[in-house]
Amino acid sequence: MISVTRLDGREFTLNADLIESIESNPDTFIRLVNSNSYVVRESRQEVVERIVNFRRRVFQCGMRPSVEAPSHAASSAGK
Repeated sequence: MISVTRLDGREFTLNADLIESIESNPDTFIRLVNSNSYVVRESRQEVVERIVNFRRRVFQCGMRPSVEAPSHAASSAGK
């Protein structure tokens, strides 16, 4: 999810996975796969950077090593 700003100054959150295209001419126009579209204050490059940063955060969370409980076999081996 990324935050963007409507032309009237209201901020809203957009599902970055649903973005189909982003155009600038000169306003930034975001079109979603469900045919919804939004005009936002941020530049096309800024929207792309927000998407990249969002995806980085998502992938970093998924790549953290999980902490596993010690196996019973290892603790039983010393007996």
